[in-house]
Formats: sequence, structure tokens, C-alpha cells
Amino acid sequence: MDARLSALLEDLHRDGVAHDRGETERLRRFRNLEPDSAAVLALLVRATAARRVLELGTSNGYSTLWLADAVASVGGRLLSVDIDAGRSSQAARNLERGGVSGAVELRVEDAADTLGASPPESWDLVFLDTERSAYAAYWPELTRVLRPGGLLAVDNALSHAEEVRELRALVHADPRVSAEAVLPTGAGLLLAVLDARAGA
Repeated sequence: MDARLSALLEDLHRDGVAHDRGETERLRRFRNLEPDSAAVLALLVRATAARRVLELGTSNGYSTLWLADAVASVGGRLLSVDIDAGRSSQAARNLERGGVSGAVELRVEDAADTLGASPPESWDLVFLDTERSAYAAYWPELTRVLRPGGLLAVDNALSHAEEVRELRALVHADPRVSAEAVLPTGAGLLLAVLDARAGA
């Protein structure tokens, strides 16, 4: 990661924490990924050479910047979607400032629509960070669009454990999941890998 992007990420994290602390309405907060969780995601992209990455929940582009830098390093592309056009515009400006906009496509779109329109086995890695009440309903589509051996990452597995409980139960019970873990970093990062020996 170059110095320009690193400095931008530090600024965005600091400003995001201050913004959210002063915002009483939850949906108006940025609710950015914590830096340590973002670093883990970027490392996983590089370690698995994930070239087709989907982010569900762009916000102002903080996690998008981390993912874009990692995806670009392995010659891949990132699609990031959010239903808030204003936030997507903020993300576009931040990606341009960070010098990584060439590796990213931003869409103003509902996550369910993005998943429904994705071909089977079309994503190497999916990062899920949207409205947690919808997570369990996404599970059938997530297993359809992830390639065998693909990785699902979900934020807030510990900070909002009750809201993620149903999804975690589905992950745990699904025989197509070959490995799962919750990393106690940031708000808790749920990771699940689909069995590489069989399609979803």
C-alpha cells in the first residue's frame, strides 16, 4: 500500500469515528469496518489471489479502498454496491483520491438484486456488510454465487452476535461449508469457505 492511500485511510477512519460518535441516527452513520478487520480482508484477498470480489455495503468507501488495493495487486476487479446514492458518490471520490478507482465498479443497487443477477460461482470472495436483518435470507444466493473454495466474510459477528446468529447457524449446518471461524478482530469477522470439491 502506498503512502497516499495509507494516509487517506487514516484520515477516513479518524473522521468516520468522529462522525459516527456525533450521529444519533444509525442509518446516517458510516459504520465503517475497523482497520484491523480491513487489514485481514486485504490480506485474505492477496493470500487467496481472489480476482473476483464482491462487496455488499459500500458506505463511504473505507473498506472498499482496502479491498480495491488488494484486488489490484492480484490483477482482479472489485464490485461494490450500496443502496445509498450519496454514499456511493462519496466512495467514488475517495477511491479517486486513493488512486484505486480503476480496480472498482460501484453500483447503487440492493444487495439482493446484485446477488440475484450474479451467475453461479461468479465470485471468489464476498464481503457482507449491509443490513444484518437480511443476512439469513441472502444465504441461498451466497452459496450459489461463490465459487467452490470461495470465501464469505461477514462483519459484526461479535458486536451484533444476536443479529448474526441465524446466519451463523445456517453456515454451521450447511455441509457445503468446509471451514468456518469467527476472528475476534474489530467487531468480529465471520469467515466461511465453501467446499472446493463440489459446487454450491
